[in-house]
Amino acid sequence: MTTEDTMMNPAIESLMGRTGSKFSLVTLAARRAREINSYFNQLGDGLGNMVPPQVSSTARKPLSISFEEISAGKIQLVAKTIEELAAENEAAAAAQASELDAEQESATEITAE
Repeated sequence: MTTEDTMMNPAIESLMGRTGSKFSLVTLAARRAREINSYFNQLGDGLGNMVPPQVSSTARKPLSISFEEISAGKIQLVAKTIEELAAENEAAAAAQASELDAEQESATEITAE
């Protein structure tokens, strides 16, 4: 069995078997690449709340690392129900509203002085 040299390693065919569709693969890889990028960006801050890459890789690009993680089976696509998505959206909207309220209160205090 011969393997062809491709631009992408691991090959897209092997990744498609893990996610089921190209759309799911792209969504999962992009989401994980953003998380990896955030992890590398926050290293100097000492926050430590992001998940580090789950595979040892010579790749330097977050998207390449995420593809390797998918190929190794370290991350998987988890389907959410509409109710779960709606609850997440409501929680995010409530958090954003409380941030806006806090900003308005601090702006009121500044102008009152």
